[in-house]
Amino acid sequence: MSAAAVVLVCLATALFSVYGLRPGRATSDFYVASRAVSPTRNAYAIGGEYLSAASYLGIAGLILAFGADMLWYGVGYTAGYLVLLAFVAAPLRRSGAYTVPDFAEARLQSLPVRRIASVLVVLIGWLYLLPQLQGAGLTLRTVTGAPLWVGPLVVTAVVMTTVASGGMRSVTLVQAFQYWLKLTALAVPVLFLVLAWRADGAPWPDADAPPSFRAATTVTVHQAIRVEVDEPVTVTVDGTLDGRRLGGEPVTLTKGEHRVGDETRVRFPEGATVPHPVGEPPPSGRDWTRPLTGTEHPMYATYALLIATLLGTMGLPHVIVRFYTNPDGGAARRTTWTVLWLLAAFYLMPPVYGALGRLYTPELLMTGRTDATVLLLPDRLLGGPGGALLGTLLTAGAFAAFLSTASGLTMSVAGVLGQELERYRAARAGRRTSGEARGEVLRLRMAGVAAACVPCLLSLVVVERPVADVVGLAFAVAASSFCPLLMLGIWWRGLTPQGAAAGLLAGGGATLCTVAVTMVGPPSGGWAQVLLTRPAAWSVPLAFAVMTGVSLLTRRSVPPGTAQSLLRLHTPESVRLPR
Repeated sequence: MSAAAVVLVCLATALFSVYGLRPGRATSDFYVASRAVSPTRNAYAIGGEYLSAASYLGIAGLILAFGADMLWYGVGYTAGYLVLLAFVAAPLRRSGAYTVPDFAEARLQSLPVRRIASVLVVLIGWLYLLPQLQGAGLTLRTVTGAPLWVGPLVVTAVVMTTVASGGMRSVTLVQAFQYWLKLTALAVPVLFLVLAWRADGAPWPDADAPPSFRAATTVTVHQAIRVEVDEPVTVTVDGTLDGRRLGGEPVTLTKGEHRVGDETRVRFPEGATVPHPVGEPPPSGRDWTRPLTGTEHPMYATYALLIATLLGTMGLPHVIVRFYTNPDGGAARRTTWTVLWLLAAFYLMPPVYGALGRLYTPELLMTGRTDATVLLLPDRLLGGPGGALLGTLLTAGAFAAFLSTASGLTMSVAGVLGQELERYRAARAGRRTSGEARGEVLRLRMAGVAAACVPCLLSLVVVERPVADVVGLAFAVAASSFCPLLMLGIWWRGLTPQGAAAGLLAGGGATLCTVAVTMVGPPSGGWAQVLLTRPAAWSVPLAFAVMTGVSLLTRRSVPPGTAQSLLRLHTPESVRLPR
């Protein structure tokens, strides 16, 4: 049934894409749906693309592993739209730009700043796409046993169809539909899961003990792992353990490190303490329920997370481009206000899945696949046809999350790639001739194909990490680059092209370096690890300081049309400006 749910979601996405194909012929329609999307539909579409794999699967998985400290993800993701509402939404819509690089060039009259912004849009988009594709692989493996590479290929194929067919109009229809699918897919099962938990006596994690198996459990390890056992336990192993091939006979796991091979099944007795990856002990029940206790340097880590999610939202390319599709600045503000309520309703539910997963799917702490807890809970708590049906619904919602977010990201990256390619072609060919609009849209569609294929290939070779962690890094890059550019570009007349370029390179470049180190393998502990995995607390102030300082040093380079540009950004559309 789960495979059928995936097929149905993909077919529904393709049908919406075909529906948007016929009108998607003009460049403006491809980029911003002719700026004619109503505030309500735009809000649904933003909810659809913003609620990614990190929201649908990742938050529950992090709460399962680390507890109360991870509740800040939902808070930050939602509250980020308050910053958008107050400072960015309406002025950005009035800028008349198609993309963030468009805004940067129009505001600063600088081609180098535009090019730096274009590169950052592409890198942020690909970084954000990576966990969506890897999450799709995890989902398909969890529910069907398919190889990990199948999920990324399926999502990439559907996304390329969506983007290449009708551009932003198709993407808007797809994402609006998928928001409601995701909300329903989480809301309906959680009611039955809570009732089943109550019928089981409403248990809660032990205050002093580490996580343990509530019943005899068979853990299947698909990829080799190194785990640490805190208490000796006798298990049954079918596969490879510590280099020995075993065929289902009992063996005692002594205290210390052990290596479990690929495709190995280990059966643990009831009450056994769950082994954990080497160097990553989960917090005990007491620490799990209290904030600022489950991680190293928790105060810094919490503030860094909040800075990244609050300020990173305004810098995400697939979120920013949505405000260009509104008819005017007032509609952009109404869209943002509606999105706040849509997100608030959604983020009430992932913590419930995470808390129940701590009790009923603790083996995920051993394998590191905590993102799968949402998908596994119906079978563990309910079982039978009812559990299978609810699991199917959750699988459909998960794939809707991958497809909607991947569509928005691919659309934003394709828009930038397409524009840059078109500018390069036009510069070489001289002035544009009549009849080339159709050719430009065709090139934009081809850019959409390229924008989807690169992260698909990366997802097959990059080591998989928790979805929400990687998305958090994408937020940190956006907060350290586009947030200063937009805030200072909209609200400070003293911003210069040199300052903007220096700030983008300092903040965005430094954060991208931490991303590279983190993806390869960060230090195992201490301040070095937390500074690299949660960089926003230092990278965002660095970007603002460099952008402001260099602008003050080059104040003579303020573009001559700055006053007119700011007047346009802050004047309602109903007021006619003098030419």
